[in-house]
Amino acid sequence: MQLLKNLNPPQQQAVKHAAGPLLVLAGAGSGKTRVIVHRIAWLIHEHGVRPWQILAVTFTNKAAGEMRERVEKLLGGVETPQISTFHATCVRILRREIGRLGFGSNFAIYDDKESERLLKEVIIEQNIDEKKYPAKAFAAAIDDCKNAGRSPHDLATGDQMAERLFKVYSAYQLRLAKCNALDFGDLLLYTVRLFEEFPEVLQQYREKWQWLLVDEYQDTNPIQYRLIRLLAGERRNLCVVGDDDQSIYRWRGADIRNILDF
Repeated sequence: MQLLKNLNPPQQQAVKHAAGPLLVLAGAGSGKTRVIVHRIAWLIHEHGVRPWQILAVTFTNKAAGEMRERVEKLLGGVETPQISTFHATCVRILRREIGRLGFGSNFAIYDDKESERLLKEVIIEQNIDEKKYPAKAFAAAIDDCKNAGRSPHDLATGDQMAERLFKVYSAYQLRLAKCNALDFGDLLLYTVRLFEEFPEVLQQYREKWQWLLVDEYQDTNPIQYRLIRLLAGERRNLCVVGDDDQSIYRWRGADIRNILDF
């Protein structure tokens, strides 16, 4: 069969996997992304899945663009599913749904420089010595919190440093809200919050994207992992490919290998 041509037996087995969770572990340069690309085409051409029922996510615009081009070639003119980064996927969702969280749909997305400028203003308002506690340090700490899925109210307090971070993080989020703005970390954090607080919205997207595929899964951070779990739901039609020897986030331990118990 043409879609299975040039694939080795394990790759063919992964591509032809039917419903339910699928974990593909392999080293660099072994054709992991090829499995995702061919599996997307297989689901559409051989399994009868509609293109709009598929969501594939990766980590960079370049990787998403290359994957999209490869899928388009295999599909031969059939509509291409949504293939994008985690952040781009969340932007699409929030542009439609963020009004439920009190933001306007035309929200701005602050880059690192804009976020740092806003943090400097917050630090001045909090009477904190920026030379001793620079904005970059707070930016890194807040970004770590958002990657871990923690809002200001999820932070443990009790010592002076923790209290200081809580105040700056809280004030920073309020200033962003007043500007109808989000930073990059908010894109995932607010999407997860939206799904958790409004289950009817989550259900809409579960019905929309019934098949999920994640490239470079070993690099998912906690908030991305929560997003994937929410979208997968009871169907669990989730295919992830990755190299557990290259994992950036060790917080999950063996989770990458336990995806079959998802």
